[in-house]
Amino acid sequence: MRRAGNLNDVRDTEMKSIADLYQGYYASVYSTALRITGNPADAEDALQTVFLRVLNHEWQNSAYPPEAYFRRAAANAALDLLRRRRSHKETPLEEASAEYSAEDAALLKERLRRALASLEVDDAAMFSLRYIEGMSNGEIADLYRQEKNNVAVRLHRIRQTLKEKMER
Repeated sequence: MRRAGNLNDVRDTEMKSIADLYQGYYASVYSTALRITGNPADAEDALQTVFLRVLNHEWQNSAYPPEAYFRRAAANAALDLLRRRRSHKETPLEEASAEYSAEDAALLKERLRRALASLEVDDAAMFSLRYIEGMSNGEIADLYRQEKNNVAVRLHRIRQTLKEKMER
């Protein structure tokens, strides 16, 4: 399938239905959400949220390329879900030992998810796109319409903030 230049092009030319949008982008949305939440059920909830927003025409004024829009929307939906869960139920975390096991790695991932959920939405999304999705600083700069150096500095500050949150 040939990808369109922006979401308005999608609406007007190539993909006339929500089903076409879903077929074209559900895998990307699901995998992005799964990497952030670490839970298939939560990733499915984020997937549903993204496409409900599309159904409600929240995407129509976006000038982003469709792939970038859907990846960013998935990251935002997944982070929103983690934030909602955190505000409703907080479970205490055990202290990690100096010797890592599979359980310690899972605990560390959960602590990172919680720290990400406590960040501003744009900061968490930018971190997720760079370090979870593997996008380059240049790609993120294009997506956010910022200079590449500004993205690098912002990512450094986000990493520092996460480090502080995880050391608490």
